Amino acid sequence: MGESAPSALAGAGQTRIPVELQAFFRMAERWDLSTDQQITLLGSPPRSTFFKWKKEGGGAVPPDTVERLSHLLSIWKALQILFTSDQASDAWIHAPNDFFNGDSALDVMLGGRVIDIYAVRRYLDAQRGG
Repeated sequence: MGESAPSALAGAGQTRIPVELQAFFRMAERWDLSTDQQITLLGSPPRSTFFKWKKEGGGAVPPDTVERLSHLLSIWKALQILFTSDQASDAWIHAPNDFFNGDSALDVMLGGRVIDIYAVRRYLDAQRGG
């Protein structure tokens, strides 16, 4: 994932990361995520902020959301490495998984905390030997 330079227009402690947000929205479409699920994965920003990010493809993003995006896009990349087809990688995120006590990876990530997303990333990193 390419790093984006902080923008002078972003608020204190915030950065502008349009490329990462655009990638997230493409991923969310592939995973067939609802608006509420997307908002949860991004750290529950106000709905108006979420729709601004989606419409404008970027904007000021708090550090918590930057961290979430980093983990989510790493999960996306790991799935592309582990599976030979897009359909299989997209289905995995919704499938029950013994490692997560029968919950899907998406269910785990929708716990709402960064650590929930990180748990899925860590699992996939281990699966690919990383």
